[in-house]
Amino acid sequence: MAVLETIVVAFWAMLPAYVPNNAAVLAGGGRPIDGGRTWGDKRVLGDGKTWRGTAAGILAGVALAGVLTLLADPVRAATGIGVPSFVPLAAFGLAAGAMLGDIGASFLKRRTGRRRGAMFPGLDQLDFVVVSLPLTALLATEWFFEVFTWGVVAVVVVLTPVLHVTTNVIAYRLGLKDEPW
Repeated sequence: MAVLETIVVAFWAMLPAYVPNNAAVLAGGGRPIDGGRTWGDKRVLGDGKTWRGTAAGILAGVALAGVLTLLADPVRAATGIGVPSFVPLAAFGLAAGAMLGDIGASFLKRRTGRRRGAMFPGLDQLDFVVVSLPLTALLATEWFFEVFTWGVVAVVVVLTPVLHVTTNVIAYRLGLKDEPW
């Protein structure tokens, strides 16, 4: 696979994992997942992790995977780049894994004494990748290993932090986030 094709495939394949956290921010609010519970003197997750946001994020990722699957053949024909279609379990694994990774990062932030929205370099940029890829590999093994070659995974690990920082700065400037990270 040529470098450009690897980058395009990596971005395309990760879109259902990239979108859920943004959708959760837009649709969030409501009852916190932790129900206000604490562990020691700290909240388990905090008010930023809600059932509505999590459900909206997963649904947005799965829906986007459906749209990308419908577009895959025309995009392949027009560009010659082998963008993947998504099997349902891959779509779910990417989207749910992204949300679970973000929830896990929130848990770790609370345990280390960070406030809601506080920066945690590295974890903030890759939390959803660390969970979405293994979950997808578990749920849709054959699809995963066809799509996520070592080159694609390498691009994901390099591209994701750049995209994460860029989209968060844009969301901050648009007033959708309280902090630019």
